[in-house]
Amino acid sequence: MTDGIYILGNDVVYDQVVALLNSIEANAGRKIPICIIPYNERLDRVREEIAARDNVTLFENSAAIFYWDKFATQIWKNYPRAQKTWREWGFSQLYELPMHRKFCAVDGPFDKFIYFDADTLLMGPIDYVYEKLDSYDWVVNDFQYKSDLKYIFDGSPELLQQVFNQEKLQSQIFCAGWFASKKNIFTQIMVTDILSKLEAGEADVMALVAPDQSVFNYMVLRSGISYYNFAYHDSEKATGNHWSSKFDVVDNVLYDQGRRLTYLHYMSIGASNFTQLCAGEDVNVPYRDVFLHYRYLKSPEQRPQSFRLESPLIRLQKTTSSFIQQKVNNIKLNYRNFKDRITQ
Repeated sequence: MTDGIYILGNDVVYDQVVALLNSIEANAGRKIPICIIPYNERLDRVREEIAARDNVTLFENSAAIFYWDKFATQIWKNYPRAQKTWREWGFSQLYELPMHRKFCAVDGPFDKFIYFDADTLLMGPIDYVYEKLDSYDWVVNDFQYKSDLKYIFDGSPELLQQVFNQEKLQSQIFCAGWFASKKNIFTQIMVTDILSKLEAGEADVMALVAPDQSVFNYMVLRSGISYYNFAYHDSEKATGNHWSSKFDVVDNVLYDQGRRLTYLHYMSIGASNFTQLCAGEDVNVPYRDVFLHYRYLKSPEQRPQSFRLESPLIRLQKTTSSFIQQKVNNIKLNYRNFKDRITQ
C-alpha cells in the first residue's frame, strides 16, 4: 500500500507550492511521495521544482484529467440555475472548472492519499490520517460543519430533505481544500449514477460560489461512502486550521491552545498576495514569517530582507478597486436572490 499526497497547482501559485512542499518535508515526520495535479498548462516553474525533488512527480494521466473535466462540464452545463446565475455575475459558463481536477486523485498512483490545496502549509505528522483510512473511505479535519449550510448546499429545504439524510447533512459537510481518501473510491457505476441524479434535478441543491466544493460534498454524501471528520468526532483534541484564528507560533509551527496544528489553510487569500510578498512588497499575509520560513527553507539567501511599501496612490487604487468589486458582487448576489424569489 502506497501513501501519498496530491496538490493542485500551477505557476500562478508557485510560491505557495514551494512553501507547501517544504512544510511537508519539514513536518510530515517521514518522506512521503507527492504528486502535483496540473490546474492548467502553466507549469514551467512547477516542472523545474519537481525536477529538483526526488519524491515529487507531475500527474500526467491525460485520460483521467479529460474524464474529470468532462464530468464537471456535464454537471454544470446541464444545470440551468448555475448557467443563469454565473452569466448574471459575469462568470464563465464553466466557472472554476479546473478546480474539479482534484478528483484525479482517485485515479492516481497512491492507494491512500491526502489532498492539499496549494494555499496550505503542513504543520505536523499525518500518519494518523492514513491510519484512519483503514476504517473510513473519506476523512477530513475541519469545522465547516459549524458554518452555514448555504455555502455548500443552498437548495430549497424541501429538496434538501428529499435528497439527503437530514440527520447527517449538517454534520458531514466539509471544506474541499484538504481531505483524505483512497484510490478508485468513486467507481464508474457510482459516477454514472451521480450524474443521472444531478441531471434529474438534484443539482439544484448545490451552492454556486465554490462549485467544486459543492460537488465533492454531494458526491461523498450521495454515494454513501463512509466518512469521518476529526474536528467533529474528536472535537476536544482537534485544532483550528483557518488563518483567521489566533495561533501560537513556536519554531515556525502553529499551536492552538497547546495543541499542534495538522495544517494551516490560507483559504480566500489571493495568490497575488504571496507573489507580491515574495517579490519584496510589504503585503499583510497572516503568519507572514511562518510562510516565508517555509517558502525559503531551501534557499534562505533568496528570502526578502526588507519590504517595499506601496505608494499611497497605488494603495488607494487597490483599496478602491477592491471596494467597488465587493459592492458589485453584493449587488449581483442580491439581484440573484431577488430574481430567485420572484420566479419561485
